[in-house]
Formats: sequence, C-alpha cells, structure tokens
Amino acid sequence: MSNQTLRFILLLLLSSSVFSWKKEEFRNCNQTPFCKRARSRTPGSCSLTATDVTISDGDLTANLIPKHTNESESESKPLILTLSVYQDGILRLKIDEQHSSKTRFQVPDVVVSHFQETKLYLQRLTNEDLNGPSSVVYLSDGYSAVIRHDPFELFIRNDNSGDRVISLNSHGLFDFEQLREKNEGENWEENFRTHTDKRPYGPQSISFDVSFYDADFVYGIPERATSLALKPTRGPNVDESEPYRLFNLDVFEYIHDSPFGLYGSIPFMLSHGKVRGTSGFFWLNAAEMQIDVLAPGWDAESGISLPSSQNRIDTMWMSEAGVVDAFFFVGPNPKDVLRQYVAVTGAPALPQMFAVAYHQCRWNYRDEEDVENVDAKFDEFDIPYDVLWLDIEHTDGKRYFTWDRVLFPNPEEMQRKLAGKGRHMVTIVDPHIKRDDNFHLHKEASEKGYYVKDSNGNDFDGWCWPGSSSYADTLNPEIRSWWADKFSYQSYVGSTPSLYIWNDMNEPSVFNGPEVTMPRDALHYGGVEHREVHNAYGYYFHMATAEGLLKRGEGKDRPFVLSRALFAGSQRYGAVWTGDNSADWDHLRVSVPMVLTLGLTGMSFSGADVGGFFGNPEPELLVRWYQLGAYYPFFRAHAHHDTKRREPWLFGERKTELIRDAIHVRYALLPYFYTLFREANITGAPVARPLWMEFPSDEATFSNDEAFMVGNSILVQGIYTERAKHASVYLPGKQSWYDLRTGTVYKGGVTHKLEVTEESIPAFQRGGTILTRKDRFRRSSTQMTNDPFTLVIALNSSQAAEGELYIDDGSSFGFLEGAFIHRRFIFANGKLTSVNLAPTSGGNVRHTSDVLIERIILLGHAPGSKNALIEPSNQNVDIELGPLWVQRAHSPAFMTIRKPNVRVAEDWTIKIL
Repeated sequence: MSNQTLRFILLLLLSSSVFSWKKEEFRNCNQTPFCKRARSRTPGSCSLTATDVTISDGDLTANLIPKHTNESESESKPLILTLSVYQDGILRLKIDEQHSSKTRFQVPDVVVSHFQETKLYLQRLTNEDLNGPSSVVYLSDGYSAVIRHDPFELFIRNDNSGDRVISLNSHGLFDFEQLREKNEGENWEENFRTHTDKRPYGPQSISFDVSFYDADFVYGIPERATSLALKPTRGPNVDESEPYRLFNLDVFEYIHDSPFGLYGSIPFMLSHGKVRGTSGFFWLNAAEMQIDVLAPGWDAESGISLPSSQNRIDTMWMSEAGVVDAFFFVGPNPKDVLRQYVAVTGAPALPQMFAVAYHQCRWNYRDEEDVENVDAKFDEFDIPYDVLWLDIEHTDGKRYFTWDRVLFPNPEEMQRKLAGKGRHMVTIVDPHIKRDDNFHLHKEASEKGYYVKDSNGNDFDGWCWPGSSSYADTLNPEIRSWWADKFSYQSYVGSTPSLYIWNDMNEPSVFNGPEVTMPRDALHYGGVEHREVHNAYGYYFHMATAEGLLKRGEGKDRPFVLSRALFAGSQRYGAVWTGDNSADWDHLRVSVPMVLTLGLTGMSFSGADVGGFFGNPEPELLVRWYQLGAYYPFFRAHAHHDTKRREPWLFGERKTELIRDAIHVRYALLPYFYTLFREANITGAPVARPLWMEFPSDEATFSNDEAFMVGNSILVQGIYTERAKHASVYLPGKQSWYDLRTGTVYKGGVTHKLEVTEESIPAFQRGGTILTRKDRFRRSSTQMTNDPFTLVIALNSSQAAEGELYIDDGSSFGFLEGAFIHRRFIFANGKLTSVNLAPTSGGNVRHTSDVLIERIILLGHAPGSKNALIEPSNQNVDIELGPLWVQRAHSPAFMTIRKPNVRVAEDWTIKIL
C-alpha cells in the first residue's frame, strides 16, 4: 500500500473528528494580520483629503491624497475615487489605486449587465460648506450624496430634513494598503498551523467604517448561525468577541450561536429603524472580510457629535484584498432596499414548481432497489414528494458524472420510473475532480490547463472525497463553458431530462488545506490569487452548472441547482441551504434567522436540512422540524450516512400521521408559495420574511427571529423546546389573525399565550388577505396541475381582503414572453372580484387554463347570508357551512361557497346576498 493511499485512508478515518467544530482549526482575528491591524486603528487616523473633485463622463471623480505625508505614506500614490448615481436611489463608490505592477482584482459577473443602463449622468456639482468644503450631487428625489473634502467623508443626506442616512469614513478609519515593492530582507509570508502563505504581493487590505443613521438594528451579512439582528462585537458594555467573518468554509457540525463564517458570504448589510425605515450597504469584494458591529459610545473620544434625534449604528468593514466597490441603498422601506439590491446583483430565479415542493435526501440511498423501495413507501403512506436525491456514493469511485454500475446499473430507467409519477431526481456534482489518468474528465482538464494552479504554477492538488483532486478554475468564462458542456446527455451518460444537480463542497473544501480550504496564494485565471476570489469560487461553479442545465435543455426548461457555497448574485442560479447542521433543538431554532438573513440578502430560495444532518433526532424533534420546514422556501429532509434511517414512516403510526400532515400543508399551499417566488423574481422581496418587513413601524418585531412571515399573509411561530405545552406568540398589527388550521380568530398587537399540541406549530393567516390553496393531495406537484383551487378569505375589521395568484406552466421560460396568468382577488363591500394583472399586450404567447375554483371560504364574515350571485353568468349559488380543511371535517364550520364553477383565469364577481 502506497504512502499516498495510507494518507488518504487516515484522512477518511479522522474525518468525523477533524471536521466537526474545532476552534483551533480556524483563524481568529488576532491570527489574521489584516484584521488585527484594522482593529488596532483609532478613530480619526485617516489623513486622506479629496482633491480635484470634478464631474467626468457623468460621474464624480476625485483624488484621495494624504494630508500629512509621513514615512509610511511616502510610497503612496493618490487613490482614484469615482462616484456614480443610478436610478431608484442607488449610489456606487469605487476607490482603487493607480496602476501598479499588479492590477487589483475587481469581481466580475456579479453586477448584472443591464444595471449600467440605469446610470444617471451627473451634469453639475454643487459646493457647500459642511464643516469644511464639500461637493454635493443629486441622488434621487429628496436625497443627495455629499463628499466632504477634508477630512474625506462620504454620506447620503435626506434633503428635506437634513438628516444623514448612511455614511462612510465618518470616524476616520479608512485605510487602503497599496501594493508596493518588497524591501530587502522584508518577509511577507504568513503562517497558520502547518501552512505557509507566500503572500507574494504583500499587504493589500482595505478597511473603513460605515454608519447607519436612525437605525435600531442592523441585519444581513450571511452566512452565520446566530441571531437575525446583529449583536455588537466591540464597544462599551460588550464582551469583545470575534468580528462577523465572511470566508466560505466547510464547517462540520457548526455551533449554533457564533459570528464565525460558514459556507457562504454576502457582504450586504441592512439597517432598520422605526423613525426612518431601512437603508443598505453592499461591498462587492470576494476576499476574506471581517465586520465589527460597534456598540454605542465606542468612539466617544473622537469628538464626533450627532443631532440628538438621530440614533446611529457604526460598523467596521475589513477585507484582505480587492478594491472598494460599494453600493449604498436609500430605501426607505424594507422592500425598497431589496428591490435596489437586486437591481445590482440580479433578481432571484423563478424555480420550477417541482422544486418548491418536498425533497427527500440522504447520504446515501444505497442502490436502485433502495430508491424503488423509498419511492413506493411514500405512496403506501400517502405522503407526497417531488424529488429523490443521490449523494456521492452513487458515483463510480467519487468520479462525478458517472454511476456505480453495480449499484445503479440502469440509471435512465430508474429516473423514468420516478418521472412516470411526476417526480424528479437530483445527483451531486462537486468541484473536486479525481486525479486519475483513466478518468476522462481529469485527463481533459489537465491537458487543457483548466485547473486552478498552486503558487508555483502547477495544477493545484488537494484532498477531498476522491482522494487526490484538482479543481476547475471556473473564474475563467472559457472553463465555465467547458464545464457546462459536461451536463449534456452525451457527456453525462445515464442522465435524463428529469435529473437535476446539487453542488456541494464548493467553498471550495480541501481536506488538507489551510482551514479546510484552498491556499490563499493559489492562482486563478488572469493571475488572480485565490485570496482575492475565494468567497466567489462557489458562485462561479454554481453559475457554470446552471448554464450546463440550460444548455442541456436547449434553454427550454428552468434549471434547478442547489449550492452550498454562495455569494452576492447566487440568487440568479438556484437554491442554497444552511449546510451541515445537527439534530438538536438549538439548530432547529437557529435555522429561522439563518433562512431569514439569506432572504434579506437576495437568497430567497433557501432552507435547512429538516431533521438535522448530523445525529439522530428524537421523534418529537423530527416532527417539529417537519412542521417548521414545511414553511421554509426550500423544503428538504437530509441526513448523514452514519445516522439511523429516518424516512417519515419509521417512527410509528402517530408520528407518520403528523409528518404527513405537515407535508400536506406545504402541498396545499404550493399555489401561494409559487406566487411568492414570482414576486421574489420580480421585486426581490423574499418568500420568508422577518416580521418587521411587513410591520416596519412595530418595534416589537425588530428583534423577533422565532417567528416569521411567509409572504404578507402567513405568520409562523416555531416550537423550539421539547414537550412544550404553551407558546408565546406576538401577532403584530391592528388587524385580526386566524389560526391556519382551525380558523380561530386572535387580536393583533398582542402577545398570546397559546396551548401547543403535537398536531402543529402556531401558524396564522393575516386578516385582510386571501390565500390560494389546492386541497386534493396527489403523489407529486406535477399531478396537481389541473386540480381546482380553494380561496380562503380572511376578512379584516373593514370586512375586506386581497390576495394574488400567479400561474404558468411550472417549468419553462414561457413566462418571460407573457405566458402566465396573474390574478388579484379583492373582497370588499360583500363582493369578491377577480382582476387580471397580466399584461394584455406585447408577447405572442399566452398561458391558458380551464382550472376552476371549487371552494371559497370566508373567515370573519358576519353570519346570515344564504346565497351568492355570480356574474357575468348570473348564477345563484348556495352559501353553506363547511370545514376550513376538508380533511378535518370535525373542525369548526365557516361560510363556504362550494363549486362556484368560476375559472381561475377569467374575470368574474361573486356578490354575497
């Protein structure tokens, strides 16, 4: 046995302990020189002033030069500042150094191409004296951007009140380490544990302070397993902790309350306050980033004062490399900031309908017989599902795009059997390619020079599941195109049109690398160091895979690709999940702020592994997780191969019934969820939302991350403790709320102590909304296409309600050409009206449907009405009392119009008589 084989076996044997959370395996701020340096800076230490401020090609441009040049600054050249204004209140700031021996990396292919078309070309510059010479430019109606020259500062101002909204370098902490020549005897290397980073270009970090005004809390900067509202990491009365770290890492069994970085990084932060509303800041930078949230009073010695009316939250942003390419969003409403952010990074993709349904996954389903048995059991127990997943063991020796032909001899037939029931399959394709000269993929990548290089210019060789592995350099567009071609049916032998893809380990994960990832001095396309592109590596891999599925289907069907690593813009390419969580109550609890934070930063299509990836959940925990997971945007059960089997029917008849009921709720609500995904696709508004997004003036919602909204109509409160008998649920607003299962009405603006049963977690429909459901349960969502709808009208105190329904073919891109149905249902003055929201002109394609509405249920309507008049058919129908859910006929009865026989796609009115 070779030494290499022995080494690999040892790695596998140790993997369960090596990759569970071990603090010492990962760097902290004090072990990270750029972070330590930035944290040591004192307010006011920046000496830069803005000179030569002018308008050029529609932008404000300036030079930033040190006011007092000292020895350390003697080699510095002026920094070049460019300020650009875009439609809808978006400001872009770029700061870079003049040309040097190496061009600093600017992250490509994240800002969408059409964003540049929204640029407003500045025509004039206004000069004001704001505690010194300042230049002012128009941003949007009511807002200006101000550059203060000496000392340099940028802030956005509300012109009506004079108040600041957001600022950069108000505390003089800006620092930009310019590239320079190494002095003789100078050592730029950095060491961590057994690894050495050569750092051939030396220090090149950037740091600065950003302040949010009239802010009660700040949110965002995923991915991290901690509270929704970001806690201070430094300052008075705060036990100093690590900064929030953005550095994509493969962290097994991560701890549930930590600022430590996980699998993804989105350097986008939002602030929210009762007085002003919401603003946002995004730094397009893919290098490691550390962010401090600073407690009030941290910099009192700087002498900076503010109007007493303005609360302020200060933050400190620190990155190892790159440039300043920052975007400021003025809001002022929460959904405004999301719309502004996705205008820059792209709107979330609209998934296929099947992807919105329930997914069943395990590491691993053993063979074709196992797949067939699991599939049959779902039918036997009347549990719908849409997707069965296969992990790495389905491949031939961890060679992706292959099958173990002993365990999976007939993969096409296996997929066709699932497709016959309207179901799909997902297989895993990771970025590490087995270094095996007999493996065609490795041979081709090696010959073409398509691998990431090590610091010496050789193909990087690291260890992952196949053993010795190399990694495709997907920063290179040519290599992304090559990778995409591998998903063709001719190349991925055994794949069919019902097969979709899962990208795991794409942080990238390197078992024998520093911090279980690729060395920072590895080299990418164009001589870019890995340190500069690290957080976006998985993003480019995700992009290439999604492009592969588009190519495979000749652009006809929307791709589905799940990715573990993520970056700004990942929402354009598919779904993500929160990684390798654990089967415990704390991880169930933290899944909610994790999913909400992803949604706030554009990643609407996200969820957590139901049941927990590691460990064996007690049956009660598993049931509670299904009951909560049914409301995640991405609903998938998954488990480690060392865990006991935990398919829904393995825990006794009662637990099976409870899990089946939770999954049925998701399937009933699929029309509502799909409508929300279309809303996200158009506006960026997430499917799962913090309460404050819908109730932005209600302070009781600002730090609540145990409950969340699904769209604007449903509030969900998880149960996070075992044997819970009661739950405290705050229902915001002044309107009524209706229990989603029973229709029981509750008052808004009050915290209710509710009895909790095993049957469900608390969930409520908001008064004033109309929910669309499909109540006939099939094997899969595909088989529900022609089933009729139920409308549930929850009236507010004005006896009114509204809701929307979006329908297309559930799979193609026809909706981009107008092939969809979009209806608004309005109930007012005793009359329900269906109104068309789809454009009536443009596009030659239309989506048609003869599907009917079979039931209309009114919650909160005064009793006594006996019939209703349907127009334009002039038909009278009876109003009767019926259950809120047909499957629960013993539940309270509500006013119900059965079989009104109106088509969902047509205009009509129903008048209560």
